[in-house]
Amino acid sequence: MNSICITTYNGEKYIMEQLNSILSQINVDDEVIISDDGSTDKTIELIMSFNDSRIKIINANFHNVIRNFENTLKHAKGEYVFLSDQDDVWLPTKYEKCISLLKKYDLVVTDAIVTDSNLNVLYSSFAKHFGSGKGVLKNICRSSYFGAFMAFRKKTLDYALPFPNDKEIGHDLWIGLVAELTGKVYFYNEPLIKYRRHEKAFTNISTKLNRSNRKLITKIYGRIIMFVNVTKFYINYKFNLCKKN
Repeated sequence: MNSICITTYNGEKYIMEQLNSILSQINVDDEVIISDDGSTDKTIELIMSFNDSRIKIINANFHNVIRNFENTLKHAKGEYVFLSDQDDVWLPTKYEKCISLLKKYDLVVTDAIVTDSNLNVLYSSFAKHFGSGKGVLKNICRSSYFGAFMAFRKKTLDYALPFPNDKEIGHDLWIGLVAELTGKVYFYNEPLIKYRRHEKAFTNISTKLNRSNRKLITKIYGRIIMFVNVTKFYINYKFNLCKKN
């Protein structure tokens, strides 16, 4: 069994298309865990209309995307775990290619086709446009760990949970950094999803594609917080390894 973890909030416009793209390629014993952060539209009604036993809905009230993703990930039981936004579209080979790669790597980040709200192509390769790649310091400075592109082994998730209690560290960046420190990460150069970018800020993490307009001092503070948390994690990880040996 494998787990697909999705967060939703007022996603009625796109959730049907995304779930169709996922359910059509996963296995009958897989689970799709959806943590809904208090939607007031028809999101839950549309999800329930699938009447698919693989879908598990968790009602939440965080109003915080990091805590909401943490909520859905806490319930994941699968050997391999996928993150998914509510408004993207999985391309037909995403599932099988990620599963194949995860037999060798602890975390896989795929490329993506960047589109507008109507799925018109903006960039044929997110990775080439954004400069995605491995590296702890590189990603602390500018993260290329985007959850919608990521799949990882359950043991990586076990290391990553609970997430640091700080809004400066995104859930996807944290998982990516943990994977680099504890295992093998691979950036796969084939686009496997259509990644929607909206004209106005939406509920997923898509806005990270744009360069931050935060003040320099705020950026520096954020990177210091990230570095401190990563250092603490690595020291504890190595200490626990020594104790086991």
